[in-house]
Amino acid sequence: MTSSFGGDLMAGPPPTHLPADPADAELAGGEAPAAVVRRHPASPAAWAALAQQAQDAGADDVTVYAYARVGYHRSLDMLRRNGWKGHGPVPWEHEPNRGFLRALALLALMARAIGETDEWERCSTFLRDSSATAADELL
Repeated sequence: MTSSFGGDLMAGPPPTHLPADPADAELAGGEAPAAVVRRHPASPAAWAALAQQAQDAGADDVTVYAYARVGYHRSLDMLRRNGWKGHGPVPWEHEPNRGFLRALALLALMARAIGETDEWERCSTFLRDSSATAADELL
């Protein structure tokens, strides 16, 4: 089905491609996630890295959940500023999207770990709807 303007009405929203996150380069260069968060507190990648580091270090699930939740909320702000309307693809293949996708995956996993089943289901579905590749990679 096409509109009078020639667009496909069944195609859905276009993919969202977030801009480069300066935290990514610092994290890739070996900077400590907590230091990167202090310099870039709005960075989904920095919060996702902090959550992952906490999990890897054996922090309790609630701490990891809290870090991931901050990354998730920072991600929503960034997504909206970049044209996202609350749904649609956020491709894993576009590397600046990975901070959001990682934060969302960690939030889902930690929700499951602390017994918050509704949050696990909502977040894991949101991740799969955003990027099936990310869901396969991260869950």
